[in-house]
Amino acid sequence: MVNKLLELLEPTAVCLDFEAPDSCAVIQKLGDLLFDAGYVRDTFVGAALAREEQLPTGLPLGGAINAAIPHTDVEHVKKPGLAMATLAKPVVFQNMVDKDEAVQVRLVFLLSLDQPKAQIEMLQEIAGVLQNSEVVSSLIEAKTYEDVCKSLSSI
Repeated sequence: MVNKLLELLEPTAVCLDFEAPDSCAVIQKLGDLLFDAGYVRDTFVGAALAREEQLPTGLPLGGAINAAIPHTDVEHVKKPGLAMATLAKPVVFQNMVDKDEAVQVRLVFLLSLDQPKAQIEMLQEIAGVLQNSEVVSSLIEAKTYEDVCKSLSSI
C-alpha cells in the first residue's frame, strides 16, 4: 500500500521542520517545490489555495499531531507526485468535516495527481498512514528524506 506513496513522493518536495506562518504558506511552498520539479502547472498553487477555502482538508487524528491533505483538480497537474511537510509549529487548517472548526496541523501531504480516481486511492493510502500514530510521530521527527522513507516503509 505505502509503496505507491513512496513512488510518488518527490525528494525535492519534502520540507522538514518548516516554519510557516499559516496554511497558505505551506501550500505555496509545497506547490512551488512541485512546480520546480516539473509536476504541476503554474495554475496549481492558486487552484489548491482556492479549493482549500471551499473544501478544507484539515484532518484531526485524535492525538497530539494532526494532518492536512490539500490537493486540486487534475487539469493543474502535469504528472503525478506528492509533496510533504512537517511543521516546526502547528498552523491552522479548517476541518474537512466541519469547516468552522480549526485544526492545528503539523503534517501536510500535498497531492498532485492527474486522474480523479487516483486522488481517491491516494487519499485512502495517506489516511492509512495517518491512522498509525507511531508512523505519524516518526514522520514529525524525521530529519532527512531517508528518515521519511524509512518511516513510510515501516508500515
